[in-house]
Amino acid sequence: MNGIVFLYVMKGNAADMLTNDKIRNIAIVAHVDHGKTTLVDKLLRHNGCFRVNQNMPDRIMDSNDLERERGITILSKNTSIRYGETKINIIDTPGHADFGGEVERIVNMVDGVLLLVDAFEGPMPQTRFVLQKALDAGLKPLVVINKIDRPDARPFEVIDKVLDLFIDLGANEEQLDFPIIYASAKWGMAKDSLESSSDNMVPLLDAILAKIPSPAGDPDQPLQIAVSSIDYDNYVGRVGIGKIARGTIHKGQELILCDLQGKQAKVKISSLNIFEGLNRVEAEAAAAGEIIAISGIEDLNIGDTLCSSEKIEPVSFARIDQPTISMNFIVNDSPMAGREGSHVTSRHLKERLQRELLSNVSLQVEELSPDSFKVSGRGELHLSILIETMRREGYEFAVTRPEVILRDVNDVIHEPMEKLFIEVPEEYMGTVIEYTSRRKGEMVNIDNSGTNTVKIEFSIPARGLIGYRSGFLTQTRGAGLMNHIFAGYEPFKGDISGRTRGALVASEAGSAVAYGLYNSQERGVLFIGPGTEVYEGMIVGENARSGDITVNVCKRKQLTNTRASGSDDALRLVPPLVLSLESLLEFLADDELLEATPQSLRLRKTILDKTSRERASRNKNRVS
Repeated sequence: MNGIVFLYVMKGNAADMLTNDKIRNIAIVAHVDHGKTTLVDKLLRHNGCFRVNQNMPDRIMDSNDLERERGITILSKNTSIRYGETKINIIDTPGHADFGGEVERIVNMVDGVLLLVDAFEGPMPQTRFVLQKALDAGLKPLVVINKIDRPDARPFEVIDKVLDLFIDLGANEEQLDFPIIYASAKWGMAKDSLESSSDNMVPLLDAILAKIPSPAGDPDQPLQIAVSSIDYDNYVGRVGIGKIARGTIHKGQELILCDLQGKQAKVKISSLNIFEGLNRVEAEAAAAGEIIAISGIEDLNIGDTLCSSEKIEPVSFARIDQPTISMNFIVNDSPMAGREGSHVTSRHLKERLQRELLSNVSLQVEELSPDSFKVSGRGELHLSILIETMRREGYEFAVTRPEVILRDVNDVIHEPMEKLFIEVPEEYMGTVIEYTSRRKGEMVNIDNSGTNTVKIEFSIPARGLIGYRSGFLTQTRGAGLMNHIFAGYEPFKGDISGRTRGALVASEAGSAVAYGLYNSQERGVLFIGPGTEVYEGMIVGENARSGDITVNVCKRKQLTNTRASGSDDALRLVPPLVLSLESLLEFLADDELLEATPQSLRLRKTILDKTSRERASRNKNRVS
């Protein structure tokens, strides 16, 4: 969902129609974990959106279970606060570049951005990405130096780095003259200078009113609304969210819907809501500058325009960056298919992916066959979030190894490139540079500021990052940090060696037992423990050497009448290695699949039978 779906009807003047000068529309953008959602929490609390005795969780805007578990914002969401006579509509956006489509599609809903920057870390790679989108859209920036309560905070150095970043991104003179607010979202405090004292968010709210322009648009002109977001409600169906560019809308009004293909249709608005705090409030009318949620239009999509019949003028939709990585979603055909999921057929899979396209603007789906769909997105995280979401909804399916999307430019193959930013202790610098170079990474910049930490920037093919993170954490003993952003397309850099170790593959179906696992663990690292149901062709571990080996984890010890000293001692099993969804996707080879069900994640060979698998491998080698 792209918003909070609680629906309340408020009485009094809360839902009265506002004029442009009484509205501010802002988006909050920042790098991951720089405090966007926490800041919104404090603004809502300062505004009195919660009762004194109301027990509200932290990061209330991260309403999605996955967002709360991972501590990141995945979907952009709308809320609003009242400050004096002014209404401030706030959009909380994701900080990760994989969800950049969420940022790109909301830029035409706002007139300014709050750029949050950590008072110690300064501008980070994702900061560059989201700020570039805001500046390109001509939005007015307001810089908030957050976490000034950190003992290692260095706000003046960070401000210099922010200014350098603005210049580097080609900001105009008006954008370069950005106001600065110092804040600690954790403690609900903001101030306009480090020397002043404050215990509330008033200085930030004052700055928003003074520095962020009110929305343009004449409420007396013919109506025009650009739909920037789509939500779904079980009671009213599809809900379109967007800003009124001009004119005034009324509940029950008949409008002209213009889609991205140029088609027009007459539609009627059945319900009209505006945002008040965390709620959607029913309204009879809304004027230019207001962000609204409307329902009653079945075929409404992101990028569509709603106009009055007096003046039909579609709005050009913001360009969404194209996907760089893809994988195939396949109907699960393993021996355990249908045991755990409630949606298992190709019809279920196709309908779910088509529904995802309605709100996920940076996703693309292509039907390869009735049972296979090519799904393209911004990165591994983008697609892994989709996989995890579908699992939790009861879907059961299999996915292939992620692959980058190549382009043919003037008969030359080009591949997506990424800017990779590494931060590691000095002693691991050489190891990381060597490891990255093997994946065709080229060092662009290195910054050793005298501390024990080194910051390195690489240019690396996107395919070089598939499976990179797990090896990077091993090389740095878990002490390294990495971020990456898309940097464009360049000529193909050559082959990159894949996984160097093979897989341990189950040779028969059954339940894994301690005796079989004990004999198998000598061959490598196991992914399963005793009692796990397996089938022939299922991957149960990683081989210590190259090449695949079949193992019998279901083998039981033969019972005899003979007892020997030491032979009946308790078997000592090494605890299995439990891999996350992202780690499993990184582990996949070209001839392997990841089986995703609501309860399990299993690795398997595409061809389960050992003899058929070896025959296919020989034929492939003969052709190549």
